[in-house]
Amino acid sequence: MKNRDKENDDDENLRFQVNFFKTENGKQPVRDWLMELSHEDRKVIGEDLKTAQFGWPLGMPLIRKLDNGLWEVRSRLDKRISRVIFTVIDNRMILLHGFIKKSQKTPQRDLNVAKQRLNALTETK
Repeated sequence: MKNRDKENDDDENLRFQVNFFKTENGKQPVRDWLMELSHEDRKVIGEDLKTAQFGWPLGMPLIRKLDNGLWEVRSRLDKRISRVIFTVIDNRMILLHGFIKKSQKTPQRDLNVAKQRLNALTETK
């Protein structure tokens, strides 16, 4: 029997490829938002996204369904919380919108941004 390295094992357990939503002009708003965060915050969010990527389907407290075709990854950062709203299309987890959450409820403005990006994706599909 052939020995496999960890990377190959990870590939076999992979549920989704993770992709960033791209605007018509090629920008990746979630990637840009992540790059503005500290290294520590990016690491926490990245680990949570990886857990979702490999463990799908998951529920609370990490993943919460927001609307038809929209879920959020809920990350606890140092003294604040973040959300990454995503959708699943085929075998892809597409990151639509990311933000630092400042209120109990997901702000309608942030939900609307994610819905607009989801609509843009489904229109081009």
